[in-house]
Amino acid sequence: MRCPKCGGENTRVIDSRMQDVTNAIKRRRECRTCGHRFTTFERCEDPIEVVKSNGTTQPFDRNKLMVGLMRATSKRDIDLTQLNYLIDDIELELRSRTVRAVSSHEIGDMVLKRLAKLDKVAYIRFASVYRDFKDVEEFFKELDKLR
Repeated sequence: MRCPKCGGENTRVIDSRMQDVTNAIKRRRECRTCGHRFTTFERCEDPIEVVKSNGTTQPFDRNKLMVGLMRATSKRDIDLTQLNYLIDDIELELRSRTVRAVSSHEIGDMVLKRLAKLDKVAYIRFASVYRDFKDVEEFFKELDKLR
């Protein structure tokens, strides 16, 4: 593991802890060159395949989902920890299934279900992009579903 401060490769693990929900390991490390301490996360490499609407597949990417959620929650009172929990919850649900392929449509629905509980404005923002709203009427229909 490279030190993010000096780039040195001589680091040691100070502490390791299992994360409860995400099946990840959180490690505190220290660079033996400069003494800088930093945290790393290790996740299980058990790929979930996402089937896109055009039929292509790609591996599930937490970061891609996070970018979409950050756009939807921009200027809302939602912190990164809440978004990470939301993604962890989705990933946990996906990993608990026996099938390792999931459609992007299904993931979008999972996100919307959780956003509806978290923040209604973020829900509408995400839905407008995800469902590709064409006019104002589609916004109103979606708002009616929330009520």
